Amino acid sequence: MAKAEKSDKSSGMFEYTEASIKSLDWREHIRLRPGMYIGKLGDGTSKDDGIYVLVKEVVDNSIDEHMMGHGKTIDIKITDKNVTVRDYGRGIPLGKVVDVVSKINTGAKYDSGAFQKSVGLNGVGTKAVNALSNYFKVQAYRDGQTKLAEFKKGILTNDPKIGKSNERNGTLVEFEPDNTMFKNYHFIPEYLEDLMWNYAFLNAGLTINYNGKKYFSKDGLLDLLKQKTDPEEIRYPIIHIKGNDIEFAITHGNQYGEEYYSFVNGQNTTQGGTHLAAFREGMVKGVRDFFKKDFDASDIRASIIAAVAVRVQEPVFESQTKTKLGSVNMAPDGQSVRSYVGDFVAKELEIYLHKNPTVADAVQKRILQSERERKEIAGIKKLANERAKKANLHNRKLRDCRFHFDDKDERGFGSMIFITEGDSASGSITKSRNVETQAVFSLRGKPLNCFGLTKKVVYENEEFNLLQHALNIEDGLDGLRYNKVIIATDADVDGMHIRLLLMTFFLQFFPDLVKAGHVYILETPLFRVRNKKETIYCYSEEEKQEAMTKLGSKPEITRFKGLGEISPDEFGKFIGENIRLQPVQIDKDSHLKQVLEFYMGKNTPDRQDFIIDNLRIELDKVESLEEIQEPA
Repeated sequence: MAKAEKSDKSSGMFEYTEASIKSLDWREHIRLRPGMYIGKLGDGTSKDDGIYVLVKEVVDNSIDEHMMGHGKTIDIKITDKNVTVRDYGRGIPLGKVVDVVSKINTGAKYDSGAFQKSVGLNGVGTKAVNALSNYFKVQAYRDGQTKLAEFKKGILTNDPKIGKSNERNGTLVEFEPDNTMFKNYHFIPEYLEDLMWNYAFLNAGLTINYNGKKYFSKDGLLDLLKQKTDPEEIRYPIIHIKGNDIEFAITHGNQYGEEYYSFVNGQNTTQGGTHLAAFREGMVKGVRDFFKKDFDASDIRASIIAAVAVRVQEPVFESQTKTKLGSVNMAPDGQSVRSYVGDFVAKELEIYLHKNPTVADAVQKRILQSERERKEIAGIKKLANERAKKANLHNRKLRDCRFHFDDKDERGFGSMIFITEGDSASGSITKSRNVETQAVFSLRGKPLNCFGLTKKVVYENEEFNLLQHALNIEDGLDGLRYNKVIIATDADVDGMHIRLLLMTFFLQFFPDLVKAGHVYILETPLFRVRNKKETIYCYSEEEKQEAMTKLGSKPEITRFKGLGEISPDEFGKFIGENIRLQPVQIDKDSHLKQVLEFYMGKNTPDRQDFIIDNLRIELDKVESLEEIQEPA
């Protein structure tokens, strides 16, 4: 038998016997295939990285308690490595404290009477958190009694016993993600703040105390859109409508693109799904029915800013991370989400416009403006797209990868494109990249400063047009070909300038790409410090000093002035498993127009003062301050 199980070296084949079939226990399976449970692992630079899914899985349980009418407050504390969540719901039944966090297919979410419209319906959430944590603790408080269980990587480490307690009913969960699974992970505060605000907006009346700050919303999605918009930039007051298990808010702004925030049972469905598609269709139908005109759908939706949230009894998501809703029934009579949401939005929007003629007039003016703008660029758009199609056959600027974000293949989820400048830099990346998931787009030089220009320039400028076609974002994000759009420039004045110009291009014409968390800055080492035994790459002056101290006796120090100076062999280390990315984020209290005006508008004393106060560039690398003050 033992011989039969060995490989046949001559044929390169393996015997397939009973011994080939293996059964893993729950924790081993989660740790071996974490992607099935939490999506990708990641290091925290993306909003959908695993460490945020772990936080959500725990908080979702507390939210579900609140939705069922138990507990109006949740206390959350998150440090660099540790997460603590305390709710004041009913508390886990003490006899099941261990089972609900360590036995697959055990939980109250299967009892539709106990949790009718919860997010977690598959009984896996906290088990995954437990299995993927260095340390995991759960403590239930219930009617003057308590029980505490502690685990290490899913293995119980204490002997849980029921004891007395003076604490209020509820559940306390504490965990520390396993740093062998989530390598070099770190929480980005802005991502966590967005998460807490979303919980507050979707659960009006709930108070979340997160790291000493209170998150509370009275008016739900109305408050969400107020936070996301500039009152001076929106064309009419926000429309806010609530119905049975559905809520939506709409307004139009002056920016390009469409901006949506969609939710199912409190889950932020970042990739949309049937409910968002239905919302978009219903909005178009409602507007057309009111005005009795067959407006082009793109003109109706242009510059829209909207949020929609639905609650369904048994949501079917297209992945465990619940970022896209599949086709499900919403109403007890079997009506689908698509028809229910579409019909509700169309009907209620038409009624609202009848009752608010001033808003209806503003909506029509915005639609007619979009129609004029579309027709004005129709001619040049057609010619530019014909040129782009010809160029795509032999696009020397784009070195594409094999799998893409809009593919059905899950490998496309890891796709990324590096936008770089110059042959030397693009050459290094191209030679060292993973051709399966990493593409390269090479710029000819500094791109045009497009601040204040209309979208016509995207088609007039060949480089911009080729870039938008490479990304496939001309008509929105539905066909986006790369999950991560990475700006890779030199760490000098010219590189910083190119970085600013590219960010201006995206923020001006494709702000939804940035707001959806797809745009990043590549961080590469500034220094290489080495001796005969060891090489250390340093990303800051502080790291360089630490490396010099560690290696001692005058190590060799190399300053990388540009990406082209890094050899392809070395570059592969910086864009592989340990790639360092800085997400491009827009502060919730900032608004695009003001941000772009400050950084890319005509030079002002304010910007000069800001640059002088925040200058962090080595002065010997800068010939004059004007180099970085004046946009091209």
